[in-house]
Amino acid sequence: MSYVDEVIAGVKVKNAAEPEFIQAVEEVLESIRVVIESDEEKYRKLAFLERLTEPERIIMFRVPWIDDQGNVQVNRGYRVQFNSAIGPYKGGLRLHPSVYLGIIKFLGFEQVFKNSLTGLPIGGGKGGSDFDPKGKSDNEIMRFCQSFMTELYKYIGADEDVPAGDIGVGAREIGFLYGQYKRITNLYEGVLTGKGLSYGGSLARTQATGYGLLYLTQELLKLNGIDIAGKTAAVTGAGNVAIYAIEKAQQLGAKPVTCSDSTGWIYDPDGIDVALLKEIKEVKRARLTEYTAARPNAEYHEGKGVWNVKTDLYLPCATQNELPLEGAKKLVENGCIAVCEGANMPTTLDATKYLQENGVIFAPGKAANAGGVATSALEMSQNSERLSWTFEEVDAKLKQIMVNITHNIDNAARKYGMEGNYVAGANIAGFEKVADAMKAQGVV
Repeated sequence: MSYVDEVIAGVKVKNAAEPEFIQAVEEVLESIRVVIESDEEKYRKLAFLERLTEPERIIMFRVPWIDDQGNVQVNRGYRVQFNSAIGPYKGGLRLHPSVYLGIIKFLGFEQVFKNSLTGLPIGGGKGGSDFDPKGKSDNEIMRFCQSFMTELYKYIGADEDVPAGDIGVGAREIGFLYGQYKRITNLYEGVLTGKGLSYGGSLARTQATGYGLLYLTQELLKLNGIDIAGKTAAVTGAGNVAIYAIEKAQQLGAKPVTCSDSTGWIYDPDGIDVALLKEIKEVKRARLTEYTAARPNAEYHEGKGVWNVKTDLYLPCATQNELPLEGAKKLVENGCIAVCEGANMPTTLDATKYLQENGVIFAPGKAANAGGVATSALEMSQNSERLSWTFEEVDAKLKQIMVNITHNIDNAARKYGMEGNYVAGANIAGFEKVADAMKAQGVV
């Protein structure tokens, strides 16, 4: 049995109850197989892949808080510090009922390679809780965040581990978390990113993941001789990533016609009204059903099925494994030319393989949605320098990072004879930098 197969088998046994983590490990290790097998015995002797797939540290803790009725509630908190070979741990905090250790490990593992691709000195980590912020009052969320940080603060710092937002963690939550960190430590430092502009946040951070997705999509299409202008796009999700992906797509001349949330999805043949979407989701925090009331030509559909709309581009920006094989087949049938992931691993492995085998340009999330963490790292730089850059400065740096990522994953795929396989290119390019740093630092 090859070394890669041995490690995959071992990961499956050791993490049997964590399918998302196993999926992420399989996808990466299969992609870098060609690199490992070029010097297999050396990697085996160093137990390199075992160290790569095992987090450096896992912190798990209880989070007690008091609801508005005076009842004590208890949630579980996590922080997985996966790999610090190239810099302090960096990765978001997710608040969602689906959160358990396997989800956080999968996200942290992906983050290692995503952060490496940015070219910035940041390692990989992830955290969160099974707390659900939906339906909670501001005071309940504040009490939860303060309790969460009261434990987490011991393990993070500006040069140690710098969390950010993810699903369920926006500006409100980051503010509460930061306030409690400062209160406990008496330190005013860049320990969190995604902060408000009045206390060390960066311009363009809100837009970064969605904008970055489109910068990479545009460049990737350009490499394949295709102009993004005039193309129709299906977008999933209706959160931060989706909203600003839609906004930037329109600025680049494309026409996004869909968005979705946890209950259903919208098809607007006239193009998504971004201002209305922001009002519903960012201000009212309401469901997408309100969209059709203001847009008579738009259709609302319950459940899933955005892939049924005939478009040129498909941009999944919601959550993991949202695009199944069934959806991939429909996209191919409808003539979709590119799928670029705005979320973390939103496409199942069999769907990814089907799209690639049928000639669809496919950009994995670890490359395509790296704009968010890249801009978080730019926020860290501004905090360290006690400076604040203009929106235009940050946006220009973001665009250049995404263009560089596009060419790096393309070059890595070509280097190993896999031209056009951007999944392999992203994994190899991300892996090589981390591997060099791990080798240089010894067995740690």
